Amino acid sequence: QVQLLEAGGGSVQTGGSLRRSCTASGFAISINSMGWFRQAPWKEREGVACISPAVGITFCTSSVKGRFTVSRDNAKNTVYLQMNSLKPEDTAMYYCAAGNRGASLLPQFYTYWGQGTQVTVSS
Repeated sequence: QVQLLEAGGGSVQTGGSLRRSCTASGFAISINSMGWFRQAPWKEREGVACISPAVGITFCTSSVKGRFTVSRDNAKNTVYLQMNSLKPEDTAMYYCAAGNRGASLLPQFYTYWGQGTQVTVSS
């Protein structure tokens, strides 16, 4: 049974840091693309970061480049999103996702989704 279990998130002040984790079961993250998405109220789901299978090429959307880092630990079957220098506009529900159609920031490339957790950045 495929499952993505997310942890981390919470509330932080502007400039603070948080680390999200997403542990997969039922498949190996090393051979799948993994993505991080977020959705703020009344906005569309936005791709934040992704990591490709095998060599693990990473990509982040422009608004978080230099602040967010995506990585994975194949032994733990876990992908991480390190979020630094957080801003109020980063406030959203954050989701991890897995797919086998290639690394992308588009949600339609992903089949499996975590339950999501809230990240709130206060000014």
